[in-house]
Amino acid sequence: MDIEQRVLRSFKDVLELSEPINTKTLIYNETAGWQSLAHITLVSALESEFDIMLDPDDILAMSSYSKAVEIVRKYLNAY
Repeated sequence: MDIEQRVLRSFKDVLELSEPINTKTLIYNETAGWQSLAHITLVSALESEFDIMLDPDDILAMSSYSKAVEIVRKYLNAY
């Protein structure tokens, strides 16, 4: 399973998304259920899934699915 699929799985689990999912429309405070508490839960899910610890600036910057994938990639490439 690649990075994007693993990130999407975390989004699906935390936000309880159903198929089909248009990842381009997954945006913080615009996607149903993705508000502050769900955001922290999503961060925790991603940290657990990828065994990383996100920096507070990256947590704040994670405003969409594509940005989440970009941030996770940054951490995985740092190792």
